[in-house]
Amino acid sequence: MYRILFMPLLQIPSGHHHVADSIRDQLNLSSGNFHCEKVEILSFSYGKMEALISAIYLQWIHKLPGLYSEVYKRAAVKGRVINKHFYLYEGLFLKKVQHLLEQAEPDLIICTHALPSFIISRLKKRNLWAGQVINVYTDYFINKLWGIEGINYHFVPSLQVKNELLEQGVQKQQIFVTGIPIHPIFRTLKVAPLKKCTCTVLISGGNMGAGSIQQLLDHLNPSGSIFYKVLCGKNIDLFQSIERLNHSHIKPLPYLESKEEMNHLYNEADAIITKPGGVTITESLWKKLPIFVYEALPGQEEINLNYLQRQGLIFHLDYKNSSINVENKILDILSNRLPQFNKHLETFYNGFEKNDVSHIINKILMS
Repeated sequence: MYRILFMPLLQIPSGHHHVADSIRDQLNLSSGNFHCEKVEILSFSYGKMEALISAIYLQWIHKLPGLYSEVYKRAAVKGRVINKHFYLYEGLFLKKVQHLLEQAEPDLIICTHALPSFIISRLKKRNLWAGQVINVYTDYFINKLWGIEGINYHFVPSLQVKNELLEQGVQKQQIFVTGIPIHPIFRTLKVAPLKKCTCTVLISGGNMGAGSIQQLLDHLNPSGSIFYKVLCGKNIDLFQSIERLNHSHIKPLPYLESKEEMNHLYNEADAIITKPGGVTITESLWKKLPIFVYEALPGQEEINLNYLQRQGLIFHLDYKNSSINVENKILDILSNRLPQFNKHLETFYNGFEKNDVSHIINKILMS
């Protein structure tokens, strides 16, 4: 039996956890024999402090988005770092993570966040651990905190990220263009929909109370041409506020218990309005759904948005800086720009691995 240790960061729902869970599910569905464990290093190292830090992190994004954006770009994006050191992180986590690895004795570590990847890289640099590690990137760029030295393999979201790693000296055989891993159910193709008078559009991004879905709804002015289904997740306030609208073409949906339910909604939809988080965008791209972005949170989502726009993979509504009728813009794009979108989508997927991540991981472990 192979022991696989997944290492995300923070306990709040995020792409780091979704990606780890989707890879675990794929491994469990495969013919291999795996024991998978997920450890969040902040709560492992410092217990209840994790909840406090998560709360501060969310408040920082919501209350001071401009400051967070600038700090993130300076700390995680701008400039190349050679022989990088982040001494605070090393002091806080090196010994804790070394102790974790001595306890867990994993055959393989899969990092879905940059911080554990950096710590593992430093441990290997100091010859304090010698096992195999995979970086699995959950955004469409590489935050400079990610460990590179000592990392055995890289599962990357795009050919562009592969080329960035090649420029940093990573060997071609160490890089697999897998896309951002998602649950296999979302990679099933949609059945061609029956022609209908009204489009169905999903609205996503309200699960943690972040974003401006309510403000977006105020700008929609639904005419009856589109039926909107709003994914509220566990955001009870958002769900209740939409219910109070009592609008015949806007339906709030509560937290979905199963991936099958979410897959059904994707298959019924003609488009999705969302934020540029890596996992939701990837699921929508696999479903070949036209994607309208209404807002990007500061930090990762801003950078994802810029990349996705350059690739022609999303349509930015940018309704806050325009007087356009949002629904008319959506209908115009759905009527006139889908052939171009589908060409961009085909280009994006050229060069992707033919095998899924579970097959690649099996091959790595058996080599």
